[in-house]
Amino acid sequence: MIKILANDGIDPIGKQLLEDAGFQVDTQTIPQDQLAEALLNYDAITVRSATKVRAALIDACPNIKLIGRGGVGMDNIDVDYARGKGVNVVNTPAASSLSVAELVFSHLFTGVRFLQDANRKMPVEGATKFNDLKKAYAKGIELRGKTIGIIGFGRIGRETASVALGLGMNVLAYDLFPFSGNITLNLQGGIKVDIPVQTVSLAEVIAQSDFISLHTPFADKPILGAAEFDAMKPGVGIVNCSRGGTIDEEALINALDSGKVAFAGLDVFDNEPTPLAALLTHPKISLTPHIGASTNEAQERIGTELANLIIDHFKK
Repeated sequence: MIKILANDGIDPIGKQLLEDAGFQVDTQTIPQDQLAEALLNYDAITVRSATKVRAALIDACPNIKLIGRGGVGMDNIDVDYARGKGVNVVNTPAASSLSVAELVFSHLFTGVRFLQDANRKMPVEGATKFNDLKKAYAKGIELRGKTIGIIGFGRIGRETASVALGLGMNVLAYDLFPFSGNITLNLQGGIKVDIPVQTVSLAEVIAQSDFISLHTPFADKPILGAAEFDAMKPGVGIVNCSRGGTIDEEALINALDSGKVAFAGLDVFDNEPTPLAALLTHPKISLTPHIGASTNEAQERIGTELANLIIDHFKK
């Protein structure tokens, strides 16, 4: 019997699919320093973002035939090394796109109406300073008619563009691989509308956007640093639901303090799970703890897609 360790968990639907196909699935979480010994008893491992599958672990477990990543990025897996050893590596790049895109707009709506600060202050000052708070948050803005710049135009970037276009926003997008084509809006009643979009230069996205959302893989150095913030419009909003390390966090704090950046929405951080304290307490930052794909619907899609990939591999 094929034995699979789902070390970061798997949706019950995915687990059931695997078990119905004759696999044994264990969902206990084994600490990183004990994985090498434990994996000697398994044929495959699935992970999310917490568990790391590096070269040393791959070498220590020659019996492992497949590594599955429930999600998009595979920064926590030495993918090329594993494949070079004959280990199949699979992920589920499309399953969480809508959930991440919706979180982007949760942060955007929060930022343009000061919800992150209001939610902190209302419980403390709402009863005594209600009118003062009302005045403090009286200069919100609407998203409709504004320009969102999307850095990284893969599946999640395009889903973010779809939501933006549906809200009546303008879209500027940048990607290492230029794109020119249609973004399809799925409207109520099964109506589909195609809207043409093409990528532009990174400099254009940075200089002309009212809001900027990052959707890139891990980068060796930040994509947005002090020079990029200087080149942005005054009052820009920044959202990062992609990868920690793609924004220079110290430069972001400086830009927020100076007013160049009006607000930021962060779901990912340089040093997870202990983000920089100055980020956690900043009144202009909306915060979530890396939950981009954490919806019931996305987890079902991830579990189903991952299970089918594993079944296809071992049944060949």
